[in-house]
Amino acid sequence: MDSDEEATTKFNNTFVRPAKFYLSGFSNIPHVKYFYVFLCFVYIMTVLGNGFLLSVIWLVKTLHTPKYMIVFNMALTDLCGSTALIPKLLDTFLFDRRYIVYEACLSYMFFVLFFGGVQSWTLVTMAYDRLIAICFPLRYHSIVTKTAITSMLLFIWLLMLSLTTLVVGLINRLSFCDSVVVKSFFCDHGPIYRLACNDPSLNIIMANVGVSIGVFIPLIFIGCTYVCISIALSKIASGEERLKALKTCTSHLILVAILFLPFVGTNIAVWASYIHPNARIINSTLTHTIPALINPIVYALKTEEVMNAVKNVLYCFTLNLFKRKKLKI
Repeated sequence: MDSDEEATTKFNNTFVRPAKFYLSGFSNIPHVKYFYVFLCFVYIMTVLGNGFLLSVIWLVKTLHTPKYMIVFNMALTDLCGSTALIPKLLDTFLFDRRYIVYEACLSYMFFVLFFGGVQSWTLVTMAYDRLIAICFPLRYHSIVTKTAITSMLLFIWLLMLSLTTLVVGLINRLSFCDSVVVKSFFCDHGPIYRLACNDPSLNIIMANVGVSIGVFIPLIFIGCTYVCISIALSKIASGEERLKALKTCTSHLILVAILFLPFVGTNIAVWASYIHPNARIINSTLTHTIPALINPIVYALKTEEVMNAVKNVLYCFTLNLFKRKKLKI
């Protein structure tokens, strides 16, 4: 640990701002580096999967529809969110560079929280798309337009940008005159404001507001959406049509379960009883990384539209390659 003079910088005779924080990560787990190697593999596959999906949607004009604008936004968010978290996490723990400069720590916190919030609300937009498709099929193309979806996605990005800026910015009002050891795998908001030696009440309020807006309100919206969808499906006489409509929602429900259930489960466990810090960190790490890996596989690459687009892209690529070789000969 650095000396007190090196670890903190005093200003305004009131606040004590640490020069660096120390990310503690896991404690006393044997062979933990294998877990970080696994995360490295997850990140590589996430970049390849989401990068490929973004390229296909961008190149194939038949996928330039409101539905795939949402899918494109999800893939972009997954890619950016994983890039904001995993490379720095690997650098911190694989190479034992656990000290992080104060300003860099706040930037780290901002991007992880921001893209996590955008990811949650993108799932709400997907739920809205399914709601209109099933409950108002004849009016779907007049309601779910490119303009409407662009407005919704832009609002989501601006909302989360404003909220995350406020949440992270309020860290600057805290003094850190004792420990600078952050008991997490990244510069997480909760573990940092709990280190403050002055009153963190405003930060606690904003943390609750942030979790409500970023997690619980999207979950409530999605739940209400599927209640409406269930009512609409119950009115469909044909069981075959009901099953066909339900299948269009399964991919979305899988994504919702993968993203929200671990987070909600961990928080319930923390509030109701004791959960070991290592277990919390592992669960939180997987919650932040696995959905971004699975999303392109579950929601897009298994759909007939995307697979046909992939075949067309590969066919055109192979054909152009063959023509070039033929011209050289």
